[in-house]
Amino acid sequence: MAKLVSLNVGKPIETSYKGKLISTGIYKQPVSESVYVSKLQVEGDGQADLVHHGGSEKAICVYPMEHYAYWEERLRCELKAGAFGENFTVAGMDETEARIGDIYRIGEIQVQVSLPRQPCFKLAKKFEVDNMHLFVMENGYSGYYLRVLEEGEVKAGDEITLESRPDHDVTVALVNRVTYNDQKDRAGLEKVLLAKELNENWYNKLSKQLSAL
Repeated sequence: MAKLVSLNVGKPIETSYKGKLISTGIYKQPVSESVYVSKLQVEGDGQADLVHHGGSEKAICVYPMEHYAYWEERLRCELKAGAFGENFTVAGMDETEARIGDIYRIGEIQVQVSLPRQPCFKLAKKFEVDNMHLFVMENGYSGYYLRVLEEGEVKAGDEITLESRPDHDVTVALVNRVTYNDQKDRAGLEKVLLAKELNENWYNKLSKQLSAL
């Protein structure tokens, strides 16, 4: 059964990257108490770049706990929940399991899988590893976003229950694959476009990608 292993929040801070001052909300810390989740974000959390992060389509950032062992071996360090800037560290619900449009109940909230996370350079800053975000694109360990359908309280340890699943079987992993690795896979792209629940911008981007073949 899927589970919310850790609930993580953090406000944006200023730091430097390659000689430039940047603001980032990637530094999250686990919290043990119940937290209210609105349709826009998790209480106590914040995003620096509101163009690419946050909002109703990206209210909650999710990262699967199963990937942590891989990254610990590759990076040769111990990682704590929230290391990838995610709000929800989950178990039993990775990119191969979560379908675009899946509706889940977590504590009091009802959420829907909306789109993969598109990793950016701030992961490289966080881990002090050049091209870290590109490694995430290559292996598909991206995490994903949830839109909030019903607001409420959640806490670490809450079970995650699948309440509704769309007719298609378009997983987050499939969207990642045709976006980053197999951009000319016509059949794959046609299948992904069956997922009308996919974030509109991402859907339009892949639709154009298909039309260009």
